[in-house]
Amino acid sequence: MVKASTQYVCQQCGYASPKWMGQCPNCGQWNSLVETVINQSKFKSKSKTRGVGFAEPVRLSDVKKEDYTKRIATGIGELDRVLGGGIVTGMVVLIAGEPGIGKSTLLLQIADRVDRAPVIYIAGEESATQIANRASRLGVTGENISLIEETDVDDVISQIGPTGLIIIDSIQTLTTQDLTGSAGSVGQVRECTARLTSWAKKTGTPLFIVGHVTKEGTIAGPRVLEHMVDTVLWFEGDRRESLRIIRTIKNRFGPTDEVGIFSMEEKGLAEVTNPSNLFLGQAGKVPGSVVTVVMEGTRPMLVEAQALVVPTKLAFPKRSASGVDPRRVELIIAVLSRRVGLPLWEHDVFVNIAGGIRINDPGADLAIATAIASAFYDKVIGPLTTPTTPTFFAIGEVGLLGEVREVVGLERRTKEAKRVGFTNSITNKEAKTVSEAIRKYITSSNS
Repeated sequence: MVKASTQYVCQQCGYASPKWMGQCPNCGQWNSLVETVINQSKFKSKSKTRGVGFAEPVRLSDVKKEDYTKRIATGIGELDRVLGGGIVTGMVVLIAGEPGIGKSTLLLQIADRVDRAPVIYIAGEESATQIANRASRLGVTGENISLIEETDVDDVISQIGPTGLIIIDSIQTLTTQDLTGSAGSVGQVRECTARLTSWAKKTGTPLFIVGHVTKEGTIAGPRVLEHMVDTVLWFEGDRRESLRIIRTIKNRFGPTDEVGIFSMEEKGLAEVTNPSNLFLGQAGKVPGSVVTVVMEGTRPMLVEAQALVVPTKLAFPKRSASGVDPRRVELIIAVLSRRVGLPLWEHDVFVNIAGGIRINDPGADLAIATAIASAFYDKVIGPLTTPTTPTFFAIGEVGLLGEVREVVGLERRTKEAKRVGFTNSITNKEAKTVSEAIRKYITSSNS
C-alpha cells in the first residue's frame, strides 16, 4: 500500500509544515504541530466541471429522515437512560474515565446483554485470555462475542464483516501506517477515530470507543475525540468506593443531563435503581445534616448535605467542600455571615455531600446553608417526630440578598422526598429568606 502524504498541522492556527517543529513559527504555540494525513484528491479536482466529481446540493426537505425513536437496548437500564433510550444505528459512543474505574467491565457487560448480535470486541490493551478470565468472573458466556487482537486500524476495518456492535478497547492502542507517530499520539488517535467513525456511519453499525483520560483530565490529549463522536459518556467514581456514575457530556441523539448510577460488585457493575437510599444513611438525625433533593436530568434524588463548624484561632479560617463547588459554598458562607449574622469568620467550615456523589444543582443551596447553621448551633434541623425519625428536607436556591428562590421541578422533588418518608419541606413557600428558615427550624425548634 502506498503511504499517504502527511503534514504537521498546528492545532491553534492551521499552519502546515512538512516536518515536525517544537514551536509553531506562525503563532508561537509550543507542541501544537500534529501529524495529519493530507487528502490528495483535494488538489486534483480543480479542473472538474459542475456535476462531474462534485456533490450536488440537496433540498433539506428531500433528505430522508430516520426514526431515532427505534432504539437498540443495551440490556442495562441505567445506561439506556443516559443514552436517551438505547443505541441508534451508526451511533459512535466514546466512554471516558480514569484507569481502573470499570470501563472495560461495563463494555463486556454491554457486549453480553445488548439486543443486537454478534458483537466484535477489538482487544488492543488486553489479551484474549485476560478478557476471557474477566468474562468468566462476570458470568459472561461470550457466545455472541468475537475477539480480534489487532492494533492496526486498517486491518481491523478490513476484518470486520456484518455485525451488530463494535467495541474498541482502547483507541489509544490503535495506529495507522499512514502516520509515523506512535500509538496514543494525537495524530494517531484522531486519524484512527476518523476512519472508524466513517466506517460506522457508512455501515450503520453502532460503535463504542474507550478513551483514556490524561493526567490533565482531558480525553486522549487535547479533547480531540469529543468533537468527532456522537455521544460522550464520562465514567466517574472513587476506586476505593463502590459508587460509579455515568454522565452524558455530549449526546446528538438524546439529553445531556441524565446520569446512570451503578455499584461496583464482585460480579461487575450492578444498577442502582433507587439511588436515594444509597446517599442518605444518618441523614437528618444529627446536627449539621440536612436532606435535599437534586435533579439529575429527569430523575429526582435525595442526598445528604453535611456540615462541620469548628472554632479556630487562625487568621484565615479554613473552607473545605467535597461533592459540591467550593466557590458555591464560599458564597453561602458569605450570605450566612452578612445576612444572617453568623460569626463564621471565627470558625472553620467543612461541607460534604455524603455518598461520594458530586452535585451542581443550585436547589441544594438552602440545605447547605441550614446544615452549616445546624452545625454552628449544634441543633438538629426541625423537631424529630421520634428520636430516630427525621422528616425535614430543604430545597431552594440562595441569592446574594439572602432570599430563598424557587427551583425547577419543585413539585417532583417534593413528591420524591415524601415517597421516601420526609414529609416536612423547607422551601421558599415556608421561608422567604435564609434567616427566616434558620430562625423557624433551628434556633426556635424544640430539637
